Parts: sequence; C-alpha cells; structure tokens
Amino acid sequence: MVSGWGHAMNLVKTGLLLAAMTALFLAAGFLIGGEGGLVVALVLAVGMNAFAWWNSDKMVLRMHNAQPVSRATAPELWDMVAQLARRAELPMPAVYLIHSDQPNAFATGRDPQHAAVAVTTGILEVLPREELAGVIAHELAHIKNRDTLIMTVAATIAGAIGMLANFGFLFAHHRDDRQNPLGPLGALLVMILAPLAATLVQLAISRTREYAADRLGAQICGNPLWLAGALQRIEAVASDRVMPTAEHNPATAHLFIVNPLRMGGIDNLFRTHPATEHRVAALVELAREMGAGPGAGMRAAPRRPAEFGTRRGSVPEAGGAGRGGVWRQNPWNR
Repeated sequence: MVSGWGHAMNLVKTGLLLAAMTALFLAAGFLIGGEGGLVVALVLAVGMNAFAWWNSDKMVLRMHNAQPVSRATAPELWDMVAQLARRAELPMPAVYLIHSDQPNAFATGRDPQHAAVAVTTGILEVLPREELAGVIAHELAHIKNRDTLIMTVAATIAGAIGMLANFGFLFAHHRDDRQNPLGPLGALLVMILAPLAATLVQLAISRTREYAADRLGAQICGNPLWLAGALQRIEAVASDRVMPTAEHNPATAHLFIVNPLRMGGIDNLFRTHPATEHRVAALVELAREMGAGPGAGMRAAPRRPAEFGTRRGSVPEAGGAGRGGVWRQNPWNR
C-alpha cells in the first residue's frame, strides 16, 4: 500500500533522530554529573519509558477529557473507523470523542492491539464525510507505522532531559566538578542547551512522521485530495478556536493532526507539524501519481452535525446518525 523504499527511508530517518536524542540524553547526564550523572540518566530513561509504554495512552486521553463511544452511541463514526481499519489491515481501535469546538484528531497507544483514535466534536461539525475519512485514515496510518509509540518515546526522553537539567541546577552545590570534563560553566551550558536541543529533535521526529502518515493515510482512504481538503479546512477553522486542554498540556500537541496550540512569532521555530501548505502540496502530487480525480473530496458540501448525532456538550446518542444522504454510501467497504 505504501512505497517500501519511502517507508524504509522514513524509518531510517526516525531511527537516527531517536538515536541522536538518546545519545544527547546520556551525554547530558555525563557532562552534568560525570559517571554518576550517566547512571542517573540511564535509570531515568528506563523508568520513564517503561511508564510511558504502559500508561501514555490513558494519560493523554484523560488530559483531553476524551470519552469513549461505541457503535451504539456513534454508529456512523464507529463504522467509518472500522471500515478504514479493515482497509489498513489493523485491529479495530477504541474510538473516543473530545468535546471541543476546534476541529482536530489524534491517535495514541503503544501498538495496534492497544490503540485509540480520538476526534473532537468540532471536526464532526466542520468536515464533510470524505475529508473526515481522510483524517481518520491519517490517524490509522500513525498506528500502523507505530508512530504513537515512537513519538511517545521521543516526548519521554525530551522530558527526561529537562528533568535531568533541573536536577543539575538543584544539586549543583553538591556536584564534584572535578568529574565534569567541561567544568562548572560547561555544565551550566549543557543544562540550558540540552533541553532545547532535545525539543528540536523531538519536533523533527514529529514532522517526519506527519509526512509519512499523510502518504499512507491517503492510500488507506483511497484519495489523497480528501486529506488535503481536510487539512486546509481544519487549519482555516482551528486558528480561530482555542482548545483549552491542549493549551494546558502543550506536550501533547505533536499528537494531533494539526497543531492545536496558538502559535506566533518565534513560536514557529517550535512548530510540531510541517507547514500545512507543504503537506497539501505533497498530497496533491501523490494524487497525480495515483490518478485521483482533481478536487475529489474537497468540493463536497459540509454535512449537518445531526448526521453524526452530535450535540455540543454531549456524546453522540444511539440512533442519532445515519440519516444524511451522503452517509448512505460506503466507498471504503470494499
């Protein structure tokens, strides 16, 4: 379904970035605290990654007050996820709804057998059916590529480097700088620069994985222009709508299909996603390669929120979906 060469190159690039981040973590531990600092770094890395492996999905869903839905409460959404998961040859993930006006979505979970897809009520109100399929296919691509685990590990290591730097500041007066090859000034610089470098590497990993998920997601749903249209529409609407849970938990921003945070000025240096226009351009080029019809999935009229059975501030109810004419077609059920 996806180019083997392109997939391999993405894996190599991500692996190199993760190796660089791990090396940075261990080096920071050694430069801040000598051999003792290296041991502390190893213990932190093992402990935090073990915790993230088992609990990251539950933590992220809880941070955004995500509520589980079933086929009984959201039949159209649940069926769409199930159909696209079959096309992607994935187990059915858990489906969650986040009550937020901002259109957005993310996937989480340590592996395809323990995965979840979460969408906001805003995205159900804004996107036509085909574009929503493109978004869900993108999130399933993250699951298939194991990006949910990769990006969790990257975020955990970045957090551990920050914690290590804080420890270095806290216990600076107890440290024996004779064990530090850089001396006190060098250690101070490492404490300041290492977390910044870790954040930049983490963002590079996130941006790399977004391009790969866009490509595979477009192939899963069958039309790259559906996802391209969704990205453009989400970007246009999301900029005017704040997601409070994301603003309170900015470390989770890289999980969403479009950056949920308000950005401006120097903040653009720390973008968690590639520029939307670049992603759209890559998808349009992919559409040409696949022979997808021009504009397909981008000209569809937005459907009414009632077609998903959603009401602002409430989870979809049984029987509230499936009445819209556009929903009677199942292009993914092949």
